[in-house]
Amino acid sequence: MTISEQHSKLSLPQTNPGVGTVLEYLVIKFPYIDAQIWQQRMVDGKVHWHDGSLITTQSPFKPQQRVYYYREVESEPSIPFKETILFHDEHILVAYKPHFLAVTPGGIYVNECLQNRLRRSTGIKALQALHRLDRVTAGLVMFSVNPDTRHHYHHLFETGQIHKTYQAIANIREGESLIGQEWDIKNRLVKAEPRFRMCVTEGEANSQSVIRCVKQSNQYALFELNPITGKTHQLRVHMQTLGWPILNDRYYPQLQPKSADNYSAPLQLLAKELQFIDPITQQPRHFSCDNNLSLP
Repeated sequence: MTISEQHSKLSLPQTNPGVGTVLEYLVIKFPYIDAQIWQQRMVDGKVHWHDGSLITTQSPFKPQQRVYYYREVESEPSIPFKETILFHDEHILVAYKPHFLAVTPGGIYVNECLQNRLRRSTGIKALQALHRLDRVTAGLVMFSVNPDTRHHYHHLFETGQIHKTYQAIANIREGESLIGQEWDIKNRLVKAEPRFRMCVTEGEANSQSVIRCVKQSNQYALFELNPITGKTHQLRVHMQTLGWPILNDRYYPQLQPKSADNYSAPLQLLAKELQFIDPITQQPRHFSCDNNLSLP
């Protein structure tokens, strides 16, 4: 059994969904975690309120109160790729995340994620990711170092003031000539089935990406992508929309059977650059990783 070194937290909703205890709410909130697991965590003192007082199986539901708990998994894989810190000052840290490494805890990954690796290597327990990348996507991730200035950087992401550049590789059809072409994709993305996938539906657009082809061979092309919005799996779905799903994508266009990671065939998507005006210094920031995707 592997237990998280850092606590996770959630805020109980303002409106009671019809439960009497915190335990009942957690069982509803996390349907894939058996009630007995939550009961045992409470018995072991692994669930508590903001002030550190323990939550028991009989603790009443308290609207808008924070609940802290420690995630556990039976067996946690070790990801055999290293992250790299590119920049670090008193407010932010920018790191390169390798393929297959989660940004934050999730699923079967508790301690084996970029955030916890960086907390251990830097000793900064307050380090917190400001945005996310899919676990199978490589590239730049920015973290807040200082809780007092964190909201300024969150605001940049929330208001679309971060300019992001990605690279992607896809199969192309014989005879296609794509270099120099550009596509402005706007559509409406909603959750599909299973719920971790996204799909395009009718209605007002809520996603936008600008995609251009910068290099190609007979079978493959290298694309530069600029997401204007930040929907889940946006670039992966938009590439599929154009007819060129990203190479080695196991979710799109068709969901592949669940299997162990194939480290020799990572998703060919890279978060290459981040550009913004620093809200503290008012100076332009431009971060770029040395890694590049290359045509097979």
